[in-house]
Amino acid sequence: MTEHAIQTKKIQIPENNLQIDGYLAQPTAVGVYPGIVVLQEIFGVNAHIRDVTERIAKLGYVAIAPALFQRQAPGFETGYTPHDVELGRKYAWSQSTASQLLSDIQAAINYLKTFPQVKKDSFGCIGFCFGGHVAYLAATLSDIKATAAFYGAGITTRTPGGGKPTISRTKEIKGTIYTFFGNEDGSIPPEQVDEIAAEFAKYNISHRVFRYDGSEHGFFCDRRASYNPKAAADAWQQVQQLFSQLL
Repeated sequence: MTEHAIQTKKIQIPENNLQIDGYLAQPTAVGVYPGIVVLQEIFGVNAHIRDVTERIAKLGYVAIAPALFQRQAPGFETGYTPHDVELGRKYAWSQSTASQLLSDIQAAINYLKTFPQVKKDSFGCIGFCFGGHVAYLAATLSDIKATAAFYGAGITTRTPGGGKPTISRTKEIKGTIYTFFGNEDGSIPPEQVDEIAAEFAKYNISHRVFRYDGSEHGFFCDRRASYNPKAAADAWQQVQQLFSQLL
């Protein structure tokens, strides 16, 4: 596959009276490309998320990573210490709401629609950790045709801001969703993955569920101790296939 030369920049995404910080990566060559929304872990739009955004752009997409904690902590970006985890979880689960997150993602999509080089009917999303959970929510948006959700914890048990667990919205998923889990992920027991798979089947959702032996939470992130190169490489191939087939 040809790797595209890309350009990157920090941007602001307008949403009502709010300006959402974001990171944009896009091919430099003239053309019209699908759009991909990249959804962060609890650690903000950090180096890992920017790297994923760039990798997607090099495949021939316009990729955008909105700051999901814009309201709570503008400019938030951190590492992976226990303190960072505690802070990120607070922003993610106590101070975010599913409706606001969906609104922010829609704002990112609408922003991309203003670009002449973005296809207006060809959007996907990819998310990791908290962003994997949020990607499951984003799959319910009518614009999203393809979703890659990596190790989204809590899908069967809760939703950001409280309310019915996110799994209760499975029937609203519009396009195709691929989910990726590590079989040694302490935050997502196998029975929860089984429950998600059963819900996909129940509502006839176009999907695939990938489970990786020997893989823990965060296996895709090469900046975390839980990084699993083999699982990450396979998952990346699946993501490329998903996006190329549907977008």
